[in-house]
Amino acid sequence: MILFLLSYLAGVLTIVSPCILPVLPFVFARAGRPFLRNGFPLLVGMAVTFAGVATLAALGGGWAVRANAVGRWIALAVMGVLGLSLLFPALGDRLTRPFVAAGSWLTDKAERHGGDQGDVRASLLLGVATGLLWAPCAGPILGLILTGAALQGAGVGTTVLLLAYAAGAATSLALALLVGGRVFKAMKGALGVGEWVRRGLGVLVMIGVVVIGLGADTGLLTRISVGSTGRIEQALLGGIGRGMPTNAAPTNLADLPVEGVMPPLTGATTWINTPPLTTEQLRGKVVVVDFWTYSCINCIRSIPYVRAWAEKYKDQGLVVIGVHTPEFAFEKSEANVRQNIRRLGIAYPVAMDNDFAVWRAFRNQYWPAHYFIDAKGQIRHHHFGEGDYAGSERVIQQLLKEAGAAGVANDVVRVQASGAEAAADMGQVGSPETYVGYARAENFRSPGGLGRDIVKTYAGAPLQLNDWSLVGDWRVTREHADLQNPGGRVAFRFKARDLHLVMGPSQTGATPRFRVTIDGAALGVDAGSDIDAQGLGRIQGERLYQLIRQAGPVRERTFEIEFLDPGVQVFAFTFG
Repeated sequence: MILFLLSYLAGVLTIVSPCILPVLPFVFARAGRPFLRNGFPLLVGMAVTFAGVATLAALGGGWAVRANAVGRWIALAVMGVLGLSLLFPALGDRLTRPFVAAGSWLTDKAERHGGDQGDVRASLLLGVATGLLWAPCAGPILGLILTGAALQGAGVGTTVLLLAYAAGAATSLALALLVGGRVFKAMKGALGVGEWVRRGLGVLVMIGVVVIGLGADTGLLTRISVGSTGRIEQALLGGIGRGMPTNAAPTNLADLPVEGVMPPLTGATTWINTPPLTTEQLRGKVVVVDFWTYSCINCIRSIPYVRAWAEKYKDQGLVVIGVHTPEFAFEKSEANVRQNIRRLGIAYPVAMDNDFAVWRAFRNQYWPAHYFIDAKGQIRHHHFGEGDYAGSERVIQQLLKEAGAAGVANDVVRVQASGAEAAADMGQVGSPETYVGYARAENFRSPGGLGRDIVKTYAGAPLQLNDWSLVGDWRVTREHADLQNPGGRVAFRFKARDLHLVMGPSQTGATPRFRVTIDGAALGVDAGSDIDAQGLGRIQGERLYQLIRQAGPVRERTFEIEFLDPGVQVFAFTFG
Protein backbone atom coordinates (compact mmCIF):
# COMPACT_ATOMS: atom_id res chain seq x y z
CA MET A 1 0.00 0.00 0.00
CA ILE A 2 2.88 2.40 0.78
CA LEU A 3 4.44 1.86 -2.64
CA PHE A 4 1.04 2.23 -4.29
CA LEU A 5 0.45 5.61 -2.61
CA LEU A 6 4.00 6.75 -3.32
CA SER A 7 3.63 5.76 -6.98
CA TYR A 8 0.38 7.69 -7.32
CA LEU A 9 1.79 10.77 -5.53
CA ALA A 10 4.95 10.67 -7.65
CA GLY A 11 2.78 10.65 -10.76
CA VAL A 12 0.85 13.67 -9.48
CA LEU A 13 4.13 15.54 -9.00
CA THR A 14 5.09 15.19 -12.67
CA ILE A 15 3.06 18.33 -13.39
CA VAL A 16 6.16 20.33 -12.30
CA SER A 17 8.81 18.02 -13.68
CA PRO A 18 11.13 19.16 -16.46
CA CYS A 19 9.99 16.53 -18.95
CA ILE A 20 6.29 17.36 -18.72
CA LEU A 21 6.62 21.14 -19.03
CA PRO A 22 6.91 21.13 -22.86
CA VAL A 23 3.68 19.09 -23.05
CA LEU A 24 1.51 21.53 -21.07
CA PRO A 25 0.89 23.93 -23.98
CA PHE A 26 -0.86 21.08 -25.82
CA VAL A 27 -2.97 20.38 -22.77
CA PHE A 28 -4.00 24.03 -22.48
CA ALA A 29 -4.68 24.19 -26.22
CA ARG A 30 -7.63 21.85 -25.68
CA ALA A 31 -8.77 23.53 -22.48
CA GLY A 32 -11.68 25.39 -24.02
CA ARG A 33 -13.28 22.24 -25.48
CA PRO A 34 -15.54 19.67 -23.83
CA PHE A 35 -13.59 17.55 -21.38
CA LEU A 36 -15.11 14.18 -22.34
CA ARG A 37 -14.21 14.58 -26.02
CA ASN A 38 -10.82 16.24 -25.58
CA GLY A 39 -9.25 16.20 -22.14
CA PHE A 40 -10.40 12.75 -21.12
CA PRO A 41 -9.14 10.91 -24.28
CA LEU A 42 -5.84 12.79 -23.96
CA LEU A 43 -5.39 11.61 -20.37
CA VAL A 44 -6.42 8.02 -21.22
CA GLY A 45 -4.01 7.87 -24.15
CA MET A 46 -1.16 9.25 -22.03
CA ALA A 47 -1.75 6.92 -19.07
CA VAL A 48 -2.22 3.74 -21.12
CA THR A 49 0.76 4.46 -23.39
CA PHE A 50 3.04 5.26 -20.48
CA ALA A 51 2.01 2.14 -18.57
CA GLY A 52 2.52 0.06 -21.72
CA VAL A 53 5.98 1.46 -22.45
CA ALA A 54 7.07 1.09 -18.82
CA THR A 55 5.73 -2.48 -18.72
CA LEU A 56 7.73 -3.29 -21.83
CA ALA A 57 10.80 -1.88 -20.07
CA ALA A 58 10.18 -4.12 -17.09
CA LEU A 59 9.60 -7.20 -19.24
CA GLY A 60 11.97 -6.78 -22.11
CA GLY A 61 15.08 -5.02 -20.89
CA GLY A 62 17.40 -3.65 -23.50
CA TRP A 63 15.24 -4.20 -26.59
CA ALA A 64 12.36 -2.35 -24.97
CA VAL A 65 14.65 0.57 -24.19
CA ARG A 66 15.54 0.77 -27.88
CA ALA A 67 11.86 0.58 -28.81
CA ASN A 68 11.12 3.32 -26.31
CA ALA A 69 13.78 5.56 -27.90
CA VAL A 70 12.14 5.05 -31.30
CA GLY A 71 8.77 5.85 -29.75
CA ARG A 72 10.22 9.06 -28.34
CA TRP A 73 11.21 10.28 -31.80
CA ILE A 74 7.85 9.24 -33.24
CA ALA A 75 6.19 11.25 -30.48
CA LEU A 76 8.36 14.28 -31.26
CA ALA A 77 7.31 14.04 -34.89
CA VAL A 78 3.63 13.84 -33.94
CA MET A 79 3.92 16.82 -31.60
CA GLY A 80 5.87 18.76 -34.22
CA VAL A 81 3.10 18.18 -36.76
CA LEU A 82 0.44 19.29 -34.30
CA GLY A 83 2.50 22.36 -33.37
CA LEU A 84 2.87 23.39 -37.02
CA SER A 85 -0.84 22.92 -37.53
CA LEU A 86 -1.47 25.39 -34.72
CA LEU A 87 0.92 27.90 -36.31
CA PHE A 88 -0.11 27.49 -39.95
CA PRO A 89 -3.60 26.07 -40.53
CA ALA A 90 -3.04 25.64 -44.29
CA LEU A 91 0.25 23.86 -43.79
CA GLY A 92 -1.35 21.84 -41.03
CA ASP A 93 -4.00 20.66 -43.45
CA ARG A 94 -1.34 19.42 -45.86
CA LEU A 95 0.77 17.77 -43.17
CA THR A 96 -2.16 15.94 -41.63
CA ARG A 97 -3.65 14.87 -44.96
CA PRO A 98 -2.14 11.31 -44.73
CA PHE A 99 -3.68 10.86 -41.29
CA VAL A 100 -7.05 12.10 -42.59
CA ALA A 101 -6.89 9.68 -45.54
CA ALA A 102 -5.97 6.80 -43.20
CA GLY A 103 -9.01 7.64 -41.09
CA SER A 104 -11.24 7.32 -44.21
CA TRP A 105 -14.93 8.05 -43.75
CA LEU A 106 -14.66 7.74 -39.93
CA THR A 107 -12.49 10.85 -39.84
CA ASP A 108 -14.89 12.76 -42.07
CA LYS A 109 -17.78 11.76 -39.87
CA ALA A 110 -15.89 12.85 -36.73
CA GLU A 111 -15.05 16.21 -38.34
CA ARG A 112 -18.65 16.84 -39.38
CA HIS A 113 -20.01 16.11 -35.92
CA GLY A 114 -17.06 17.39 -33.93
CA GLY A 115 -16.79 21.00 -35.05
CA ASP A 116 -15.64 23.24 -32.27
CA GLN A 117 -16.28 20.47 -29.79
CA GLY A 118 -13.08 18.66 -30.78
CA ASP A 119 -12.26 15.17 -31.95
CA VAL A 120 -11.73 12.22 -29.60
CA ARG A 121 -9.21 10.52 -31.86
CA ALA A 122 -7.01 13.62 -32.18
CA SER A 123 -6.98 13.98 -28.40
CA LEU A 124 -6.20 10.28 -27.98
CA LEU A 125 -3.29 10.59 -30.42
CA LEU A 126 -1.96 13.55 -28.45
CA GLY A 127 -2.24 11.49 -25.28
CA VAL A 128 -0.24 8.67 -26.89
CA ALA A 129 2.49 11.14 -27.88
CA THR A 130 2.54 12.59 -24.37
CA GLY A 131 2.90 9.14 -22.83
CA LEU A 132 5.77 8.22 -25.15
CA LEU A 133 7.62 11.43 -24.36
CA TRP A 134 7.07 11.21 -20.67
CA ALA A 135 7.98 7.54 -20.11
CA PRO A 136 11.79 7.95 -20.48
CA CYS A 137 11.81 10.94 -18.11
CA ALA A 138 9.93 9.56 -15.09
CA GLY A 139 11.62 9.88 -11.73
CA PRO A 140 13.26 7.66 -9.10
CA ILE A 141 10.05 6.10 -7.77
CA LEU A 142 9.36 4.70 -11.24
CA GLY A 143 12.96 3.42 -11.16
CA LEU A 144 12.19 1.64 -7.90
CA ILE A 145 9.12 -0.01 -9.44
CA LEU A 146 11.02 -1.20 -12.51
CA THR A 147 13.96 -2.37 -10.39
CA GLY A 148 11.55 -4.41 -8.31
CA ALA A 149 10.10 -5.90 -11.48
CA ALA A 150 13.57 -6.86 -12.68
CA LEU A 151 14.43 -8.48 -9.36
CA GLN A 152 11.18 -10.31 -8.73
CA GLY A 153 9.79 -10.69 -12.22
CA ALA A 154 7.10 -8.47 -13.66
CA GLY A 155 3.60 -9.35 -12.60
CA VAL A 156 0.27 -7.98 -11.49
CA GLY A 157 1.89 -5.98 -8.67
CA THR A 158 4.23 -4.18 -11.07
CA THR A 159 1.39 -3.40 -13.47
CA VAL A 160 -0.75 -1.99 -10.65
CA LEU A 161 2.09 0.27 -9.48
CA LEU A 162 2.73 1.50 -13.02
CA LEU A 163 -0.96 2.25 -13.48
CA ALA A 164 -0.97 4.09 -10.14
CA TYR A 165 1.94 6.21 -11.34
CA ALA A 166 0.19 6.93 -14.64
CA ALA A 167 -3.10 7.68 -12.86
CA GLY A 168 -1.32 10.21 -10.65
CA ALA A 169 0.09 12.03 -13.67
CA ALA A 170 -3.31 11.95 -15.34
CA THR A 171 -4.84 13.50 -12.21
CA SER A 172 -2.39 16.41 -12.22
CA LEU A 173 -2.86 17.00 -15.95
CA ALA A 174 -6.64 16.88 -15.52
CA LEU A 175 -6.41 19.61 -12.87
CA ALA A 176 -4.19 21.66 -15.17
CA LEU A 177 -6.71 21.17 -17.94
CA LEU A 178 -9.65 22.32 -15.81
CA VAL A 179 -7.85 25.31 -14.30
CA GLY A 180 -6.09 26.17 -17.53
CA GLY A 181 -9.38 26.07 -19.36
CA ARG A 182 -10.79 28.86 -17.24
CA VAL A 183 -7.63 30.92 -17.64
CA PHE A 184 -7.43 30.53 -21.41
CA LYS A 185 -11.18 31.07 -21.85
CA ALA A 186 -10.97 34.34 -19.92
CA MET A 187 -7.97 35.45 -21.96
CA LYS A 188 -9.65 34.79 -25.30
CA GLY A 189 -12.99 36.28 -24.21
CA ALA A 190 -11.49 39.45 -22.78
CA LEU A 191 -8.89 40.22 -25.40
CA GLY A 192 -10.51 38.77 -28.52
CA VAL A 193 -7.21 37.42 -29.73
CA GLY A 194 -8.06 33.73 -29.98
CA GLU A 195 -6.07 33.39 -33.20
CA TRP A 196 -2.95 34.83 -31.59
CA VAL A 197 -3.40 32.62 -28.55
CA ARG A 198 -3.59 29.60 -30.85
CA ARG A 199 -0.45 30.67 -32.70
CA GLY A 200 1.30 31.43 -29.44
CA LEU A 201 0.54 27.91 -28.29
CA GLY A 202 1.96 26.63 -31.57
CA VAL A 203 5.20 28.53 -30.92
CA LEU A 204 5.44 27.10 -27.41
CA VAL A 205 4.83 23.59 -28.73
CA MET A 206 7.57 23.91 -31.35
CA ILE A 207 9.97 25.28 -28.73
CA GLY A 208 9.11 22.29 -26.58
CA VAL A 209 9.81 19.90 -29.48
CA VAL A 210 13.22 21.50 -30.10
CA VAL A 211 14.09 21.46 -26.39
CA ILE A 212 13.19 17.80 -26.02
CA GLY A 213 14.87 16.81 -29.29
CA LEU A 214 18.14 18.40 -28.17
CA GLY A 215 17.95 16.64 -24.82
CA ALA A 216 17.80 19.95 -22.97
CA ASP A 217 14.59 18.99 -21.20
CA THR A 218 16.60 17.30 -18.46
CA GLY A 219 19.26 20.05 -18.36
CA LEU A 220 18.04 23.58 -18.99
CA LEU A 221 14.48 22.96 -17.85
CA THR A 222 15.69 21.28 -14.69
CA ARG A 223 17.33 24.54 -13.69
CA ILE A 224 14.36 26.80 -14.47
CA SER A 225 11.60 24.49 -13.25
CA VAL A 226 9.67 25.95 -10.34
CA GLY A 227 9.64 22.56 -8.64
CA SER A 228 12.04 19.65 -8.61
CA THR A 229 10.15 16.39 -8.56
CA GLY A 230 13.42 14.48 -8.36
CA ARG A 231 14.09 15.97 -4.95
CA ILE A 232 10.50 15.58 -3.78
CA GLU A 233 10.34 11.96 -4.91
CA GLN A 234 13.71 11.22 -3.34
CA ALA A 235 12.45 12.68 -0.08
CA LEU A 236 9.46 10.35 -0.25
CA LEU A 237 11.71 7.39 -0.95
CA GLY A 238 13.95 8.49 1.89
CA GLY A 239 11.14 7.60 4.26
CA ILE A 240 11.52 3.94 3.34
CA GLY A 241 14.69 2.42 4.72
CA ARG A 242 16.10 5.66 6.08
CA GLY A 243 14.94 6.54 9.54
CA MET A 244 11.23 5.90 9.17
CA PRO A 245 10.24 2.39 10.29
CA THR A 246 7.71 0.54 8.17
CA ASN A 247 5.48 -1.95 9.97
CA ALA A 248 6.49 -1.19 13.53
CA ALA A 249 5.85 -3.91 16.09
CA PRO A 250 2.35 -3.84 17.64
CA THR A 251 1.89 -2.86 21.26
CA ASN A 252 0.18 -6.16 22.08
CA LEU A 253 2.57 -8.95 21.13
CA ALA A 254 0.50 -11.78 22.59
CA ASP A 255 -1.34 -12.37 19.33
CA LEU A 256 1.11 -11.76 16.51
CA PRO A 257 -0.49 -12.73 13.19
CA VAL A 258 0.82 -15.49 10.94
CA GLU A 259 2.05 -13.80 7.75
CA GLY A 260 3.05 -16.97 5.94
CA VAL A 261 5.48 -19.86 6.00
CA MET A 262 9.23 -19.36 5.86
CA PRO A 263 10.31 -20.11 2.27
CA PRO A 264 13.34 -22.35 1.55
CA LEU A 265 16.88 -21.00 1.53
CA THR A 266 18.06 -23.32 -1.23
CA GLY A 267 18.69 -20.48 -3.67
CA ALA A 268 21.70 -19.19 -1.72
CA THR A 269 24.90 -19.43 -3.78
CA THR A 270 27.33 -19.57 -0.84
CA TRP A 271 27.12 -19.85 2.95
CA ILE A 272 29.56 -18.05 5.27
CA ASN A 273 30.13 -18.77 8.98
CA THR A 274 28.08 -21.98 8.70
CA PRO A 275 27.32 -25.00 6.51
CA PRO A 276 24.17 -24.56 4.38
CA LEU A 277 21.02 -24.27 6.48
CA THR A 278 17.58 -25.59 5.61
CA THR A 279 14.14 -24.77 6.90
CA GLU A 280 13.92 -28.30 8.32
CA GLN A 281 17.09 -27.76 10.36
CA LEU A 282 15.73 -24.48 11.69
CA ARG A 283 12.40 -25.92 12.85
CA GLY A 284 12.15 -25.47 16.63
CA LYS A 285 14.32 -22.32 16.50
CA VAL A 286 13.26 -18.71 16.41
CA VAL A 287 14.82 -17.21 13.28
CA VAL A 288 15.55 -13.64 12.23
CA VAL A 289 16.31 -13.24 8.52
CA ASP A 290 18.13 -9.97 7.73
CA PHE A 291 18.33 -8.91 4.07
CA TRP A 292 21.34 -6.66 3.67
CA THR A 293 24.25 -5.72 1.43
CA TYR A 294 27.57 -4.44 2.67
CA SER A 295 27.69 -1.08 0.82
CA CYS A 296 24.17 -0.08 1.96
CA ILE A 297 24.41 2.60 4.66
CA ASN A 298 20.96 1.75 6.01
CA CYS A 299 22.03 -1.87 6.42
CA ILE A 300 25.31 -0.86 8.05
CA ARG A 301 23.48 1.25 10.64
CA SER A 302 21.13 -1.63 11.53
CA ILE A 303 23.84 -4.31 11.82
CA PRO A 304 24.94 -3.36 15.38
CA TYR A 305 21.44 -4.27 16.61
CA VAL A 306 21.30 -7.50 14.62
CA ARG A 307 24.73 -8.49 16.02
CA ALA A 308 23.57 -7.70 19.54
CA TRP A 309 20.38 -9.80 19.15
CA ALA A 310 22.35 -12.75 17.81
CA GLU A 311 24.76 -12.64 20.74
CA LYS A 312 22.17 -11.96 23.46
CA TYR A 313 19.68 -14.71 22.55
CA LYS A 314 21.83 -17.39 20.87
CA ASP A 315 21.68 -19.66 23.94
CA GLN A 316 17.89 -19.39 24.13
CA GLY A 317 17.16 -20.67 20.64
CA LEU A 318 17.57 -17.64 18.35
CA VAL A 319 19.24 -18.08 14.96
CA VAL A 320 20.07 -14.95 12.96
CA ILE A 321 20.67 -15.39 9.23
CA GLY A 322 22.02 -12.55 7.16
CA VAL A 323 20.96 -12.83 3.52
CA HIS A 324 23.47 -10.80 1.54
CA THR A 325 21.73 -9.68 -1.65
CA PRO A 326 24.01 -7.43 -3.77
CA GLU A 327 23.14 -4.05 -5.24
CA PHE A 328 26.41 -3.49 -7.13
CA ALA A 329 28.36 -6.06 -9.17
CA PHE A 330 31.37 -5.98 -6.83
CA GLU A 331 29.15 -7.15 -3.98
CA LYS A 332 28.81 -10.52 -5.71
CA SER A 333 32.46 -11.29 -4.98
CA GLU A 334 32.75 -13.86 -2.21
CA ALA A 335 36.15 -12.47 -1.23
CA ASN A 336 34.68 -8.97 -0.86
CA VAL A 337 31.72 -10.23 1.17
CA ARG A 338 33.95 -12.29 3.48
CA GLN A 339 36.30 -9.34 4.01
CA ASN A 340 33.43 -7.02 4.95
CA ILE A 341 31.79 -9.61 7.19
CA ARG A 342 35.06 -9.68 9.17
CA ARG A 343 35.29 -5.86 9.13
CA LEU A 344 31.74 -5.54 10.45
CA GLY A 345 32.25 -8.21 13.11
CA ILE A 346 29.45 -10.49 11.89
CA ALA A 347 29.68 -13.96 13.41
CA TYR A 348 26.19 -15.28 12.61
CA PRO A 349 25.43 -17.27 9.42
CA VAL A 350 25.36 -15.34 6.16
CA ALA A 351 23.83 -16.65 2.92
CA MET A 352 25.09 -15.03 -0.27
CA ASP A 353 22.05 -14.49 -2.49
CA ASN A 354 23.74 -13.41 -5.72
CA ASP A 355 20.86 -14.66 -7.88
CA PHE A 356 18.17 -12.97 -5.75
CA ALA A 357 16.55 -16.37 -5.28
CA VAL A 358 15.97 -16.00 -1.53
CA TRP A 359 14.95 -12.37 -2.04
CA ARG A 360 12.26 -13.46 -4.50
CA ALA A 361 11.16 -16.36 -2.31
CA PHE A 362 10.42 -13.90 0.52
CA ARG A 363 8.94 -11.39 -1.98
CA ASN A 364 11.24 -8.83 -0.44
CA GLN A 365 11.74 -5.29 -1.76
CA TYR A 366 14.00 -3.52 0.74
CA TRP A 367 17.49 -3.21 2.18
CA PRO A 368 17.48 -3.74 5.11
CA ALA A 369 14.50 -5.99 5.76
CA HIS A 370 13.97 -8.18 8.84
CA TYR A 371 11.66 -11.20 8.97
CA PHE A 372 10.82 -12.82 12.31
CA ILE A 373 9.99 -16.53 12.19
CA ASP A 374 8.65 -18.65 15.04
CA ALA A 375 9.67 -22.17 16.07
CA LYS A 376 6.97 -23.63 13.78
CA GLY A 377 8.52 -22.03 10.73
CA GLN A 378 5.85 -19.32 10.43
CA ILE A 379 6.61 -15.68 9.59
CA ARG A 380 5.05 -13.68 12.44
CA HIS A 381 6.40 -10.18 11.81
CA HIS A 382 8.46 -8.17 9.35
CA HIS A 383 10.12 -4.78 9.45
CA PHE A 384 11.54 -2.74 6.56
CA GLY A 385 14.24 -0.10 6.90
CA GLU A 386 15.93 1.30 9.95
CA GLY A 387 14.33 2.00 13.29
CA ASP A 388 11.94 0.37 15.79
CA TYR A 389 14.78 -1.79 17.11
CA ALA A 390 13.18 -2.06 20.54
CA GLY A 391 9.91 -3.23 18.99
CA SER A 392 11.73 -5.81 16.88
CA GLU A 393 13.60 -7.14 19.90
CA ARG A 394 10.35 -7.51 21.85
CA VAL A 395 9.00 -9.60 18.96
CA ILE A 396 12.04 -11.85 19.34
CA GLN A 397 11.40 -12.15 23.07
CA GLN A 398 7.75 -13.02 22.47
CA LEU A 399 8.60 -15.73 19.93
CA LEU A 400 11.24 -17.22 22.24
CA LYS A 401 8.71 -17.39 25.06
CA GLU A 402 6.19 -19.07 22.77
CA ALA A 403 8.88 -21.62 21.88
CA GLY A 404 9.32 -22.45 25.58
CA ALA A 405 12.64 -20.69 26.23
CA ALA A 406 13.27 -19.98 29.90
CA GLY A 407 14.61 -16.80 31.43
CA VAL A 408 14.04 -14.61 28.38
CA ALA A 409 15.15 -11.05 29.21
CA ASN A 410 12.64 -8.22 29.24
CA ASP A 411 15.12 -5.44 28.62
CA VAL A 412 16.42 -4.39 25.19
CA VAL A 413 19.97 -3.94 23.98
CA ARG A 414 21.67 -0.57 24.18
CA VAL A 415 23.93 -0.04 21.20
CA GLN A 416 26.80 2.44 21.20
CA ALA A 417 27.81 2.45 17.54
CA SER A 418 30.54 4.56 15.98
CA GLY A 419 31.67 5.54 12.50
CA ALA A 420 29.29 4.65 9.69
CA GLU A 421 27.37 2.32 12.04
CA ALA A 422 26.17 5.21 14.21
CA ALA A 423 22.52 6.19 13.83
CA ALA A 424 21.76 8.93 11.31
CA ASP A 425 20.48 12.38 12.24
CA MET A 426 17.53 12.08 9.86
CA GLY A 427 15.95 15.34 10.99
CA GLN A 428 18.77 17.25 9.32
CA VAL A 429 19.21 15.18 6.15
CA GLY A 430 18.36 17.26 3.11
CA SER A 431 20.19 15.22 0.47
CA PRO A 432 19.07 11.98 -1.19
CA GLU A 433 21.04 8.89 -2.11
CA THR A 434 22.64 9.78 -5.45
CA TYR A 435 24.05 7.36 -8.01
CA VAL A 436 26.99 8.21 -10.25
CA GLY A 437 26.41 5.64 -13.02
CA TYR A 438 24.31 6.97 -15.88
CA ALA A 439 21.55 4.38 -15.38
CA ARG A 440 20.32 6.17 -12.25
CA ALA A 441 22.23 9.47 -12.15
CA GLU A 442 20.37 12.68 -11.34
CA ASN A 443 21.24 16.35 -10.83
CA PHE A 444 24.55 16.09 -12.74
CA ARG A 445 25.80 19.56 -13.65
CA SER A 446 29.09 19.31 -15.58
CA PRO A 447 28.69 20.97 -19.01
CA GLY A 448 27.63 18.57 -21.75
CA GLY A 449 26.12 15.99 -19.41
CA LEU A 450 27.30 12.44 -18.81
CA GLY A 451 28.98 10.54 -21.62
CA ARG A 452 27.95 6.89 -21.80
CA ASP A 453 30.72 4.28 -21.77
CA ILE A 454 33.26 6.64 -23.34
CA VAL A 455 36.26 8.47 -21.93
CA LYS A 456 35.35 12.14 -21.62
CA THR A 457 37.01 15.19 -20.08
CA TYR A 458 34.63 16.88 -17.63
CA ALA A 459 34.71 20.38 -16.15
CA GLY A 460 33.24 21.71 -12.93
CA ALA A 461 30.08 23.78 -12.68
CA PRO A 462 28.25 25.98 -10.14
CA LEU A 463 26.33 23.72 -7.78
CA GLN A 464 23.05 24.20 -5.95
CA LEU A 465 21.78 21.88 -3.23
CA ASN A 466 22.06 18.21 -4.30
CA ASP A 467 23.84 19.03 -7.57
CA TRP A 468 27.12 17.24 -8.35
CA SER A 469 29.83 17.37 -10.99
CA LEU A 470 32.94 15.61 -12.29
CA VAL A 471 36.30 17.13 -13.21
CA GLY A 472 38.96 15.30 -15.21
CA ASP A 473 39.01 12.28 -17.50
CA TRP A 474 36.30 9.77 -16.61
CA ARG A 475 34.51 6.88 -18.27
CA VAL A 476 30.96 6.72 -16.90
CA THR A 477 29.23 3.34 -17.09
CA ARG A 478 25.70 2.33 -16.11
CA GLU A 479 26.88 1.61 -12.55
CA HIS A 480 29.89 3.79 -11.81
CA ALA A 481 32.41 6.39 -13.00
CA ASP A 482 35.95 5.14 -13.73
CA LEU A 483 38.81 7.67 -13.37
CA GLN A 484 41.42 7.48 -16.15
CA ASN A 485 44.12 9.92 -14.97
CA PRO A 486 45.26 11.35 -11.63
CA GLY A 487 43.78 14.62 -10.45
CA GLY A 488 40.16 13.76 -11.19
CA ARG A 489 37.59 15.24 -8.82
CA VAL A 490 33.96 14.79 -7.75
CA ALA A 491 32.02 17.64 -6.11
CA PHE A 492 28.61 17.53 -4.37
CA ARG A 493 26.57 20.28 -2.73
CA PHE A 494 24.85 18.57 0.21
CA LYS A 495 23.04 19.05 3.49
CA ALA A 496 23.46 16.31 6.11
CA ARG A 497 25.58 15.50 9.12
CA ASP A 498 27.27 12.56 7.39
CA LEU A 499 28.42 12.02 3.81
CA HIS A 500 29.41 8.59 2.53
CA LEU A 501 30.76 7.54 -0.84
CA VAL A 502 30.74 4.02 -2.27
CA MET A 503 33.97 3.54 -4.22
CA GLY A 504 36.75 1.10 -4.97
CA PRO A 505 39.95 0.58 -6.98
CA SER A 506 39.83 -0.36 -10.65
CA GLN A 507 42.49 -3.03 -10.09
CA THR A 508 42.43 -5.58 -7.29
CA GLY A 509 45.02 -4.79 -4.64
CA ALA A 510 45.54 -1.16 -5.64
CA THR A 511 45.14 1.51 -2.94
CA PRO A 512 44.59 4.88 -4.68
CA ARG A 513 45.07 7.99 -2.57
CA PHE A 514 42.53 10.78 -2.25
CA ARG A 515 42.03 14.14 -0.53
CA VAL A 516 38.67 15.51 0.71
CA THR A 517 37.78 19.15 1.34
CA ILE A 518 34.60 20.81 2.58
CA ASP A 519 33.87 24.33 1.28
CA GLY A 520 37.40 24.31 -0.10
CA ALA A 521 39.10 23.81 3.28
CA ALA A 522 40.59 20.94 5.27
CA LEU A 523 38.04 18.94 7.27
CA GLY A 524 39.49 19.08 10.76
CA VAL A 525 36.84 17.91 13.26
CA ASP A 526 34.38 17.24 10.41
CA ALA A 527 36.47 14.33 9.09
CA GLY A 528 34.67 11.00 8.71
CA SER A 529 35.93 7.72 10.10
CA ASP A 530 37.77 6.71 6.91
CA ILE A 531 40.04 9.76 6.56
CA ASP A 532 42.28 11.94 8.73
CA ALA A 533 41.80 15.56 9.79
CA GLN A 534 43.58 16.80 6.65
CA GLY A 535 41.09 14.89 4.54
CA LEU A 536 43.64 12.35 3.31
CA GLY A 537 42.77 8.71 2.84
CA ARG A 538 43.26 5.59 0.72
CA ILE A 539 40.78 3.37 -1.05
CA GLN A 540 41.20 -0.11 0.38
CA GLY A 541 38.69 -2.32 -1.33
CA GLU A 542 35.25 -1.77 -2.80
CA ARG A 543 32.93 -0.52 -0.06
CA LEU A 544 31.22 2.46 1.52
CA TYR A 545 33.55 5.10 2.98
CA GLN A 546 32.47 7.63 5.58
CA LEU A 547 34.15 10.86 4.51
CA ILE A 548 32.33 13.58 6.46
CA ARG A 549 30.74 13.73 9.89
CA GLN A 550 30.02 17.33 10.79
CA ALA A 551 30.72 18.17 14.39
CA GLY A 552 28.90 21.50 14.35
CA PRO A 553 25.56 22.75 13.07
CA VAL A 554 24.39 21.10 9.86
CA ARG A 555 24.03 23.40 6.89
CA GLU A 556 24.56 23.30 3.14
CA ARG A 557 28.19 22.52 2.33
CA THR A 558 30.23 21.73 -0.78
CA PHE A 559 32.09 18.43 -0.66
CA GLU A 560 34.95 17.73 -3.04
CA ILE A 561 37.16 14.68 -3.35
CA GLU A 562 40.35 14.74 -5.43
CA PHE A 563 41.96 11.45 -6.43
CA LEU A 564 45.74 11.65 -6.39
CA ASP A 565 46.07 8.35 -8.28
CA PRO A 566 44.15 6.97 -11.27
CA GLY A 567 42.26 3.69 -11.27
CA VAL A 568 39.28 4.71 -9.10
CA GLN A 569 35.64 3.67 -9.43
CA VAL A 570 32.93 5.84 -7.82
CA PHE A 571 29.41 4.42 -7.39
CA ALA A 572 27.04 6.35 -5.10
CA PHE A 573 26.65 9.02 -2.41
CA THR A 574 24.60 8.38 0.73
CA PHE A 575 23.89 10.64 3.70
CA GLY A 576 22.97 10.43 7.35
